[in-house]
Amino acid sequence: MDAQGRGQADGIDPADQWVFDPKTGSYELRLDPPSGSPGHPSPDSGRSNPASGTSPARKVPAPAKPAPSRGKGKSLPEQRGGGRRGARAAAAAATTGRRKPKPRKSAKKKVLLWTGGTLAFLLVGGSVTAYLIYDHFNNNIDKVDVGVSNEAVPDGPVNILVIGTDKRSGKGNTGYGDNGSVGHADTTLLFHVSEDRTNATVISIPRDMITDIPQCTAKKDGTTKTIPGSKGVRFNESLGQEDRDPGCTWRTVEQITGLKVSHFMMADFNAVKEMSSAVGGVEVCLGKDINDKDSHLKLPKGRHRVEGEQALAFVRTRHSVGFGGDLSRIQLQQQFLSSMIREMKSSDTLSDPGKLYHLADAATKSLTVDTGIGSISKLTALAKELSKVNLKNITFTTLPVLDNPADGKVHKTVILDKAKADPLLAMVRDDVSLTEVKRKEQEAKDKEKAAKKEQDAKQAALLKGPKAEPSKVRVKVLNGSGKIGAAQETVTWMQNSQAIAHSSNGGNAPGGGKSAKTTLEFAPNQADQARRIAEAMGLPADALKQTGTDTAPLAEMTLVLGADFKGAGVPVTPPKAPKKAPEGIQKIEADDKNICAK
Repeated sequence: MDAQGRGQADGIDPADQWVFDPKTGSYELRLDPPSGSPGHPSPDSGRSNPASGTSPARKVPAPAKPAPSRGKGKSLPEQRGGGRRGARAAAAAATTGRRKPKPRKSAKKKVLLWTGGTLAFLLVGGSVTAYLIYDHFNNNIDKVDVGVSNEAVPDGPVNILVIGTDKRSGKGNTGYGDNGSVGHADTTLLFHVSEDRTNATVISIPRDMITDIPQCTAKKDGTTKTIPGSKGVRFNESLGQEDRDPGCTWRTVEQITGLKVSHFMMADFNAVKEMSSAVGGVEVCLGKDINDKDSHLKLPKGRHRVEGEQALAFVRTRHSVGFGGDLSRIQLQQQFLSSMIREMKSSDTLSDPGKLYHLADAATKSLTVDTGIGSISKLTALAKELSKVNLKNITFTTLPVLDNPADGKVHKTVILDKAKADPLLAMVRDDVSLTEVKRKEQEAKDKEKAAKKEQDAKQAALLKGPKAEPSKVRVKVLNGSGKIGAAQETVTWMQNSQAIAHSSNGGNAPGGGKSAKTTLEFAPNQADQARRIAEAMGLPADALKQTGTDTAPLAEMTLVLGADFKGAGVPVTPPKAPKKAPEGIQKIEADDKNICAK
């Protein structure tokens, strides 16, 4: 059978990608086309090696569907004497006396490693892999013509619409979703990647949000049907209802967000079950015990690794978390997605041929896409492009919504919160990342904190140095404390208790006679006098306000009593309490179970 008839590209049978390595005694994945394949001719193709007397090595086909290995580096099952042929090949190689050069890691392999971690969450529940290498998988992918023809990797920003349906189709799914459901948009995310590929924002769209669905067309059985729009209905009706296809959801999302969708990907319940198992489980965390009779999730508080049916139960749980609605479920799904991405990046999945095969096979069987990415090569090209985004710059968020006032006391639906949604969507449209905003906000806070720290250091330095004799200090006291007679009380205290004879009552402070804090204004050549007042009054460093130029030798400083003034002779800032108890005191801690009566 020729390659085209078997679903291969470049004339390469996917089975020929697996070759037996006599050194390890196992099958290994050959990602580069073999010498002599179309597009990669070899000068020695089809000829024996006269120097060694050996014939060209024969391709050893791999199993049609290799089983996943149990760990990195484990061999695939031998089939049809592959081990004997490999042994003969090893013996032949040994007779040549030539050492086989160590193969270099190909650029193609690097590309495939990149793709694996990026599209891992581009299908519902984050449970799909982008390691789509074999053209064999093309036959697994369902395609829908939505009437939009976009390049697989468009210029500018990329917006991938990810849809998860509640349709029961698929093996083992009869117990999920609604019986007879045509497959609504049960879980929907818009994955926006910035034009420069530095960041991504993933927006979850609540299925119960009331919105308008625009008129759309759907192709079925070779005919095109025009479906009228609907006013004020749930968002999830943009798919399935009235024979609407993903193209209708596509147009609805564009209308809501103002973002142009590049492609869509849709998957069923099996995506979560199969993909979570293929990567060896996904770690999740619960803040409380969960026993949900609807999703059948039963897990205690803490961290767990879920896969298969349990993983699906996790992403479907809503009644036992948060407010018990779809918005709470979205948070679980986002946690699952984030963890799935990390799992794909950190585990040995991408380097284990058996796991990869199982992962890709399960993913493509549950995958429906638009015709613009309806092949393995196009999906891989898109994955390579999206994989440029660093995981730390991917942010998950939910489209802001409010309880629908039309529901009355029992809230079943939500409406768009335009006050919050409009600026959020404007940021996404302008490629402003939520991660970037958070980073810049933190940088601004750090800068402000550093400036304050520097200022505090300068202020603290004002308290250090020599102090003038009390008889040399000249100060005018103004009352901004709100306490009647505070200025005169202070002047009397200074003269009688501190020997600061040259102190005077300046009356009420300007600006209504009120000040929040006590301050002392002085010139640089009065710094020693200021330190004497600060010591006497117990002023903090930030109360000292030094001017820029020196003043006349007999000029007065200005002390303004603020609301923090507690009385003459009482420190404005009381001493701070120590952070630890003095050594040697007797104490008992209530939770100490080792206390014994003596």
